[in-house]
Amino acid sequence: MIMAAWSALSPALAEKQKGDIQVIHQLRIYEIFDANKAAFHARFRDHAIRIMKRYGFDFVALWETQQQDRTEFVYMLRWPDERTMTDAWAQFMADGEWSEIKEKTGAESGNMVGQITERVLRPTDYSAAI
Repeated sequence: MIMAAWSALSPALAEKQKGDIQVIHQLRIYEIFDANKAAFHARFRDHAIRIMKRYGFDFVALWETQQQDRTEFVYMLRWPDERTMTDAWAQFMADGEWSEIKEKTGAESGNMVGQITERVLRPTDYSAAI
């Protein structure tokens, strides 16, 4: 059930009552560049997802979209609460393996990400369950 799955992400959640869990989603939109789009996707697919999962990232879906003259990579994450999300991002950004991969792939392929947009999506009291 939800509690069992999320207690692995955050031991503090194991002590919460089921009714106290406020599931949130995080929408992330990255501007990516056509010149090195394949390198970006390889880095995200082969490295970022694997390392992110180490810290409890729960991927709902990943997309690519075109917005005017701009290519965007969009993905949605599911989190049990904002504290877990914030802690997981801090751990991921401090991960030594991820830092090395970013440095190496950046040196090989150049800057792969432009503007990043983020939205934390909190359900309304009348939202359908996802």
